[in-house]
Amino acid sequence: MIVTDLNNIDYQVPQTPSLRKALEFLRRSGVADLPDGRVDIDGDRVFALVRRYETVRTEAPKFEYHRKYIDVQFMAKGEEVIGWAIAETMKITEAYDEKKDIYFNTVKKGKWTPVLLQAGEVAVLWPEDAHAPKLAADDPIQVMKIVIKVAVE
Repeated sequence: MIVTDLNNIDYQVPQTPSLRKALEFLRRSGVADLPDGRVDIDGDRVFALVRRYETVRTEAPKFEYHRKYIDVQFMAKGEEVIGWAIAETMKITEAYDEKKDIYFNTVKKGKWTPVLLQAGEVAVLWPEDAHAPKLAADDPIQVMKIVIKVAVE
């Protein structure tokens, strides 16, 4: 997992053609005004999911990870905590959904790291990175996040 801002990400993330497309998309003017839903960037190889939601407080966050896609998560408005753990430490709670490319699971308390993602910051999560998004940093708030799914090359 890498966490940084858009100004520094080029130095910290491998610049594959697909990751470059994802970052170029995030740098376009008006991305914070996009409506919720899917935005195609390069078909199923690179696409964005725009979401607005309220963060949650929970003692048992629901972790996920993916096989086929890297997540580039950009916090457009607000802030949230993303729980992070190595995928191997998880206890799988739901079978892999190939169509949605997702595993759901739990990670024991004390075995995951909370990462604060604030407006303008980006988290890049590889298939080895289990993550629990949407966690409230303090009180629950409304946020806007753009998750770009980048096919593993």
